[in-house]
Amino acid sequence: MEQITLEAPDISCEHCIMSIEKAISKLEGVRCLSGDPAGRVVTLEYDPTVMDLSTIEGTLEEEGYPVRK
Repeated sequence: MEQITLEAPDISCEHCIMSIEKAISKLEGVRCLSGDPAGRVVTLEYDPTVMDLSTIEGTLEEEGYPVRK
């Protein structure tokens, strides 16, 4: 498992974090460890042999939280 922290400038509240957690929970091999609305970041753990980072980023973007690269 790899741990990553992604910056998503559109995260603004706990509801955003809950939306992200719900979307991430549908992805195989990925789990949300924590979210920080104040810092506008979400920390995830994922298995790169099961899921690739671009799919995770795409899922966040579909939920309305594009990742800053």
